[in-house]
Amino acid sequence: MLTTTTTKVLEPAELDDALAVLNRDPVANAFVAARVQAAGLDPWRLGGEMWGWYSAGRLQSLCYAGANLVPVCATPAAVRAFAERARRSGRRCSSIVGPAGPTAALWSLLEPSWGPAREVRARQPLMVTTTMPAGITPDPLVRRVRKDEMDVIMPACVAMFTEEVGVSPLAGDGGLIYQARVAELVGSGRSFARFENGQVVFKAEIGAATAHACQIQGVWVAPEYRGRGLSETGMAAVLGYALREVAPVVSLYVNDFNLPARAAYRRVGFQEVGAFMSVLF
Repeated sequence: MLTTTTTKVLEPAELDDALAVLNRDPVANAFVAARVQAAGLDPWRLGGEMWGWYSAGRLQSLCYAGANLVPVCATPAAVRAFAERARRSGRRCSSIVGPAGPTAALWSLLEPSWGPAREVRARQPLMVTTTMPAGITPDPLVRRVRKDEMDVIMPACVAMFTEEVGVSPLAGDGGLIYQARVAELVGSGRSFARFENGQVVFKAEIGAATAHACQIQGVWVAPEYRGRGLSETGMAAVLGYALREVAPVVSLYVNDFNLPARAAYRRVGFQEVGAFMSVLF
């Protein structure tokens, strides 16, 4: 029994305790929860370590330390403990992302040793809906991407990523990891697009998914097709798939400076319920 505050890497046997923490906020924690439910807590399968912060012998907060560093239900004391552990181990992640408050506190402690960041997105509204929109007809041409369409969807995914993140996902390993992730989404039936003349004109994916909530990501409209309402009708179509087949709550997060996207999501019925923050390296 742990009787004082302490931080350690969780063992696979602590899965139920970890899930109990994640389920406190199934929407905000969807990304980490989906990974834990699929892979458990074994670091090799999980793609990183799960740090736990304990108080009076009870697991109170988590921090996923993999390609991203993600605080989960992190109290101020837990944030300080996670920052100290992260400083000791050195930066191995490409970003810090999570609920805005704890993430900002974590970055303020890590910036002296990990900074400067390539970019800090201090407020990314978290938006949620549980119903289909009134007054917007889902685009009937938006459908699941087939496995034999990887060569068509991949350029659109690269364009979206580069536009959104500011660097190409093909850098470093030639895009092998990114291509594998796109293939995983296509293979699992969670990649959607509208095709015209052999070209992707709209696309989006259902990324993180649990029984409680799922997250739409990678929303993109080809530049020459923007301003025609395809993002709204396309999102309505993807939302329909998500609500029918995946989870009763659908979320996404968006950069606060992307006013057109925020307005489009509101028209589709999404409402802001919180905010994320991302620190990109």
